Amino acid sequence: MNLAQHITELAQRVALELKTRITAEHSGVAKAWVCFGIEGSGSKALLVVRSSFNVSSVTRISTGQYRVTFVNPMPDASYCWQAFARNAGSQSSMKHAGARATAEAKTAQFVDVICTSSSGSLSDTTEMNLTVWR
Repeated sequence: MNLAQHITELAQRVALELKTRITAEHSGVAKAWVCFGIEGSGSKALLVVRSSFNVSSVTRISTGQYRVTFVNPMPDASYCWQAFARNAGSQSSMKHAGARATAEAKTAQFVDVICTSSSGSLSDTTEMNLTVWR
């Protein structure tokens, strides 16, 4: 057996081991994610979900406030979430994703997230990305 064959065989064995160890239950695999944003403005503002995994809906509670509901709930509310907001088309307008200490809810069924402008006022965004790990 030449070196190339040995390397190929080793790579196949490593791939098989990884396949059996990293499953959907692994803590390093996202349990839910979504990319959404507001298109239009004023009375014509429309929330659009562009892509998602394990997210049944995104609801605009009010300007800059959103609720992300999961298809399959988390086991409890002890999950980690991270969000990122960007304002496509407006390079001078910073957007920030977050949650206030007591105003936004986090349950096994959903998580509330906000978007603010640089000044801290609630503000809609053209793109919000949220990922959940458990």
